[in-house]
Amino acid sequence: MKAIVIFGFFTILYLCIGCSKTPAEGTDLNLYNRAIAMGFGVTYYKNDSTPLAKSSGSGHSQPFLITYYDFSIASKNLDGNGKVKAGSKFEEGSLVVKKLLNSNKIIDRYAIMYKQTGHIDADENGWVWGYINADKSIAEKASNKGVACKSCHGQSGNIDFTLQNKFFP
Repeated sequence: MKAIVIFGFFTILYLCIGCSKTPAEGTDLNLYNRAIAMGFGVTYYKNDSTPLAKSSGSGHSQPFLITYYDFSIASKNLDGNGKVKAGSKFEEGSLVVKKLLNSNKIIDRYAIMYKQTGHIDADENGWVWGYINADKSIAEKASNKGVACKSCHGQSGNIDFTLQNKFFP
């Protein structure tokens, strides 16, 4: 009987520790699913899917990143070289995804920008910001409306809050 009680205690302890991350739901889960489902319907920044070393201006802790744009809407803001056109404003429905990779170049987190003015989680510029770990846990809730992101993304040289051209010319 004691063995069962001890096993039960450690099982509960393990389950509690495993549940310490908040799983994505609602808007966060929707953004995660959109980022994953894009599959081949994307255009990569500079038309290249090779991971880039993070820039000196990055607020992200991961050392590598890959940025892509949904093919049907956001890609319209890219020039022939795959760079964001100067002065662009992304259309409603645009999805911009940054895969943040660890030192082994494995996906650690997704930073997602979804242009949806009027969405309950959109900021004053129409962007819904997602910051979701690869395991579907939330790093920063979309309901916070990009508070943790906009101080960096709002700096000079941004194009509708994107910074790829500034740090990866």
